[in-house]
Amino acid sequence: MNITITVNGRKLALDVSPDEVLLDTLRTNGYLSVQRGCDTSSCGLCAVWVDNQVVLSCTYLTVRAANKNITTLEGVQKEAKEFADFLADEGADQCGYCAPGFIMTVLAMSKELNKPSEEEIYHYLNGNLCRCTGYKGQIRAINKYLEFKSK
Repeated sequence: MNITITVNGRKLALDVSPDEVLLDTLRTNGYLSVQRGCDTSSCGLCAVWVDNQVVLSCTYLTVRAANKNITTLEGVQKEAKEFADFLADEGADQCGYCAPGFIMTVLAMSKELNKPSEEEIYHYLNGNLCRCTGYKGQIRAINKYLEFKSK
């Protein structure tokens, strides 16, 4: 199927199979920040934005993204670095494999929720799995980042 998608502001004309998932399409086209984890929408590693909404690209068919705007970590480098610095300061970066999807989710949350409670943060991050950190450092980093953003 011939479709057009826009990734990080760049229009791409693609020929994709009807069962191709967005994760594979993005990685094939050089967007390597999108990580493969579970292939079941359970871990959050493959999180990207489709029309500014968090989508788990491992189960999102590429054809559904036709004529839509997709944002990957490569498209939000400044904001991602800003938040990643907070993760590093809290010792919450560890191996980094989950970081791209986690960062995309946190950046989306920071745009969507105004001064979220800790319960709202946990709810928003449900499905973003990390094997290294124990989550406490990540939550500290998120709270400090959100406080920084609100100034």
